[in-house]
Amino acid sequence: MSSLIIQTSFLGDTVLTTPLIARLAERGAVDVLVTAASARLLANHPAIRETIVYDKRGRDRGVAGFARLARLLRAKRYDAAYLAQGSARSGALALAARVPRRVGFTTSAGRAFYTVKVPTPRGMHHAEKLFTLGSAGGGRPWSRADLQPRLYPGDEERRAVDELLGDPPALPLVALAPGSVWATKRWPHYPALASALAGRARLLVIGGHDDAPLAREIIAAAGGEGAVDATGRLTLLASAEAIGRARVIVSNDSAPLHLASAMGTPTVAVFGPTVPAFGFGPLAVGSAIVEDDMLACRPCDRHGPQRCPLGHWKCMLEQSPARVAGIVTGYLTP
Repeated sequence: MSSLIIQTSFLGDTVLTTPLIARLAERGAVDVLVTAASARLLANHPAIRETIVYDKRGRDRGVAGFARLARLLRAKRYDAAYLAQGSARSGALALAARVPRRVGFTTSAGRAFYTVKVPTPRGMHHAEKLFTLGSAGGGRPWSRADLQPRLYPGDEERRAVDELLGDPPALPLVALAPGSVWATKRWPHYPALASALAGRARLLVIGGHDDAPLAREIIAAAGGEGAVDATGRLTLLASAEAIGRARVIVSNDSAPLHLASAMGTPTVAVFGPTVPAFGFGPLAVGSAIVEDDMLACRPCDRHGPQRCPLGHWKCMLEQSPARVAGIVTGYLTP
């Protein structure tokens, strides 16, 4: 049996789809249709036969691009498609590819194109929710261990991190991930946290090119000694490798949190406008959540707005760096 998984959402969603990939690979070959960024993240994954890039804004744009991709998929004669990303376009693509069995959730926008509609689970982590798509046809019982995301950095990623970090640090390595696409998800106290941890940990700032100004503030606050700015210097998969070497990571509700889950790195996750109950909390053993669960205005958005709707942004401003530093310190002793 050959299966196609369609997942063209955010990077974190791709990471959380890896348990479903592993589940379906027990039954036969699995291909995944993802964005270019996600394709690089899934490199080396042993459960994936082929990764196919869906360039929605480039060569696959418009009717002609859609038809070209549908023809490519049709030629592969998949037995089933699993719509981990439930848009109408993804559902229509699976239909146009003539995949006979199309599995998705009852509440998805593309449900009209599905042949098997799975009740949308409530109260589950998103990784578990996606995993249930693979249970639509039965199969063996599953355990919590099956829900652990997995990424597989290779030699190239290990070399890149070796070069960046240099000799093994005398102090435990702590990763900090201050960025987010959503402005209100960015906890503003990372520089103060870096100052509090200076001398007790070697700090590694993880992120993309856009996070470089934040990284400079954090490195300066740490005194510069031994702190490493990795923003824009590592691929996503190499960032996962670096996070995997850290004793702990402090992250907003953003992609590095899910990279840490895939690498088994304990996470101190700072939640503001969003809440873990949305299904995107850390999965690594020993992780901790920092939030104000008594603030009446939380949650205010599924993703996190660019500005606080009430103008005060208490959900993040009032999460003190001293509190977070105290939690992080608990991870620093062997």
